[in-house]
Parts: sequence; C-alpha cells; structure tokens
Amino acid sequence: MSFFRIIKLDIAAVNDRDPAARNLLEILINYPGFHAIFWHRIANILWGIGLKLIARMISNLVRTLTGIEIHPAATIGQGFFIDHGMGVVIGETSEIGVNVTIYQGVTLGGVSANPGKRHPTIGDNVIVGAGSKILGPLNIGDNTKIGANSVVIDDIPNNSTVVGVPGKVVGKSFSSAVPDLYHNKLPDPSGEDILKIHKEIEDLREQLDKLKT
Repeated sequence: MSFFRIIKLDIAAVNDRDPAARNLLEILINYPGFHAIFWHRIANILWGIGLKLIARMISNLVRTLTGIEIHPAATIGQGFFIDHGMGVVIGETSEIGVNVTIYQGVTLGGVSANPGKRHPTIGDNVIVGAGSKILGPLNIGDNTKIGANSVVIDDIPNNSTVVGVPGKVVGKSFSSAVPDLYHNKLPDPSGEDILKIHKEIEDLREQLDKLKT
C-alpha cells in the first residue's frame, strides 16, 4: 500500500472516531496524534533504508512538539488513531495492527534490556484506554478493548475486554470492527466482588439476628 494511501486512511480514522473533528484542514493543523503518526511513517521509512540517526532526530523532535514518543522502528498499520496523545510511548519492537485506537498516557513498553523482541504486538481493531500500560513482548488479540489505567502483563485472546492491575479478561463479547468507545460501560470486577461480600455479610447478619431471637 502506498504511503499516501496509508496517510489517507489515518486521516479517515481521525474523522471517523473523533466527533470533535470538523474538517480535513482542522485535522491536518490541530491534531497532534495525526502529526505524530504522519512523521513516524516518514521516520520509519528512513529507518528502514539505514538513515537511523535522521529517523531518531525526527522522532525526538516530534516528541518535543506533540508529547508523543514513537520509536522509528515500531511497525504500525493503517487507520491508526491517537486521541489527545500526550504521554503516549511506543517502543522500538512494538507491532500495531490496523484500525487501532490509543488514548493519552498509554505505554507500549519493554521489560528487558536484552536485544530482540521486547515490546507488545497489538492486533487489529484494538482500543487501548487512557493511562494503560502494556508491558513486554505480549500478544494482544484482535477486537480487544483495554480499559483505562489497566496494566497488561499477559497475552490477551481475541475479542476480549480487559480491566485492572494486573489486567484481567472480564468479557469476551467485544468483536465488532467498528470501534466501541463507550469506556463508561466497562465492567468493574473489584466493585462487583465488594458488592458480593457486602451481600454475604448482610445475609450472615440476618442469620445471626434470627438465632438471637
């Protein structure tokens, strides 16, 4: 696929997934997430042909201007959307599929100083919520949604919803290729456990009251 075709799909991703985007000119001028991915794609080409110093210089300049750090060696599919973007870090050996959405404060990081694959592989149609950390050479399955502030340290199967620290799969019904951005509808397993415990305590109290009478 040509460079300009990929950029066109990146622009379309912004337009489709951000209701605040009003027109093409606004996206081109005012969207740091788009700026970051545009210049990353150029840096990635330079990295691939051996101009690694120039590629790193572009990456560092874009980080200064946008607050988004993407290593020029990272592989990113078309239709990539970084919403807001401040504090996003994407490591060197990260691999990201098509139609992926990432929010501010996300880290695709490594857990080893050894050479080789150190960063996550993200499948297609994945949403990574604000503040989430995906650490290590993990595989995140297609059509997965990772809730805000989750810390993922294990592989995640396709069609999963993940929340918590460490991240746990709490649902396996998210399978649409259309991004589901309703983060307020994610389950809360910790809250549900607390409610269950509270209910059990109430039941025990009722039983004790009956025994006393």
